[in-house]
Amino acid sequence: MPYLDAITGPAMGRRYPLENSQYVMGRHPDCDIVLESGSVSRQHAKISKSGSNFVLEDLKSRNGTFVNGRLINESTKLLEGDTIRICDIELNFHEEAESSALTANTMSEGSAFGIMIVDDGDDGSSTLSVTAKLDVRGSQYGAQLSASPEAKLAAILEIMKNLARAVTLDDVLPKVLDTLFTIFIQADRGFIILNDGDGQLKPKWIKTRRPDQEEMVRVSKTVLREVMQTKEAIISLDAGSDARFELSQSIADFRIRSMIVAPLLNSDGDAIGAIQIDTVQQKGGFESKDLEVLVGVANQAGIAIENAQLHEKDVKRRLVEQDLELASQVQLAFLPKAAPKIPGYSFFQYYNPAEQIGGDYFDYIELSNNRIAIVIADVVGHGVAAAMFMAKLSAEWRFAFATIADPRLAMATLNDRITALGVEKFITMAVIVLDCVAHKATIVIAGHMPPIMLMQNKSIQEPGSDVGGPPLGIMTDIPFDAFEMDILPGESMTLYTDGIFEAPNAQGAQFSIDQVRQRVAECAGDIQRAGNEIIDRVTKHIVGCEQEDDMCLVIVARDE
Repeated sequence: MPYLDAITGPAMGRRYPLENSQYVMGRHPDCDIVLESGSVSRQHAKISKSGSNFVLEDLKSRNGTFVNGRLINESTKLLEGDTIRICDIELNFHEEAESSALTANTMSEGSAFGIMIVDDGDDGSSTLSVTAKLDVRGSQYGAQLSASPEAKLAAILEIMKNLARAVTLDDVLPKVLDTLFTIFIQADRGFIILNDGDGQLKPKWIKTRRPDQEEMVRVSKTVLREVMQTKEAIISLDAGSDARFELSQSIADFRIRSMIVAPLLNSDGDAIGAIQIDTVQQKGGFESKDLEVLVGVANQAGIAIENAQLHEKDVKRRLVEQDLELASQVQLAFLPKAAPKIPGYSFFQYYNPAEQIGGDYFDYIELSNNRIAIVIADVVGHGVAAAMFMAKLSAEWRFAFATIADPRLAMATLNDRITALGVEKFITMAVIVLDCVAHKATIVIAGHMPPIMLMQNKSIQEPGSDVGGPPLGIMTDIPFDAFEMDILPGESMTLYTDGIFEAPNAQGAQFSIDQVRQRVAECAGDIQRAGNEIIDRVTKHIVGCEQEDDMCLVIVARDE
């Protein structure tokens, strides 16, 4: 029988059999198929039977009707698998229910397409009429199979064949149930429940023998948890007498007569879920020996499910790594590939994030009147969030300092724009605006360390330390001051982030700013050597430890 499956919207998971010749869809309660959405027209669209086919027609709705993403303007024949979209609701058309296996990947605890897990008490034991129990631990298959040799061979060979090449849960779960339905001809339903890692049981797959059994069915969480906690499979020949095993009231004639439940164990022997099959047949139901066969299948399935979960985690991990690698490439594109080439001046630059992407930043902007702005900044924290904020900073600082001549006003404007973003992060920054003709430097600081300046007489100073303002992003309308000085031949300015001087060794001792100052002083007149010495000393200082923070170092010097 043709039918519609609701795949999105309030009725997601509901099935609408197309038994009659015409169905009107809309939000009006008198419609044949009621779509609960304010954007749906009262009578939105109509499905009609035309010979052996079904056609879809839009009823002059205000938002239109779509088939496979295409707006329809006339009657459209529906084909197997077509997706109908009406506003924010999507339905799939199927010509007939050829398969009774239902996926439940989007199920949530307490309510699911096909099955509901009922929290029916936590006293640790069920009132299920258990005919037999079997401990599934202690051997390769969880127990020594005592069923007939034919049953053992059929079960093990079938499950191994079906699961041999299954690498995802969507491959493993239906193959497990297909195997069980082949082995247990009397089974009417089967489903697999998995632990989501947070202690919650999630229905993942259900299979039924007949389409009319594909209704919401409630099962006992207590039974499932008891099986998983004790790691014992159970069989009941009178499941209908269990007060906790409630069935859907919508199926008056569906009553489970016999059931088997087995835990799914991983390679460490931990229960990761449970598998249940049941039947409504009064005669020809399950037998005690069936319990052992199901245990053998369940143990094979548990390992296969664990492998599939590990595979899916590995795929997700690799996708994340690929995204981070791409993000790293994008971030590096924001940073200068090479230092500026300015007659009479030399530059050294170094950048190394603690993770694949980071929150440290440096850059240069060529300004008017033979000036260049040099910036170093540190977004609090590191990783993805800091890197995204850094990308925004890159655009904002370029705009502010390229359009506003006064560095103090440029920094104030930048602070206002960063604060207005409302992001609960702040940025420290130091900017040097260098006049390459007059050889003057204007230094403006927002919560950052002042540059370490090697003077012509080889002494060390830190200009701008007494005029620094607060970090960017804390509050608006903050004035910033600046420090101006001449740059003489042989003098240099070293800008750095805290990832360098705060880098701890195995004993927790930091590298220290004094070490940076010493390297600058010792390598006077050679900024390439000074920069490499600083990085080499930091690297040796943290040997055997992970880099905790991003590192950035920029040195600019006037040639002698």
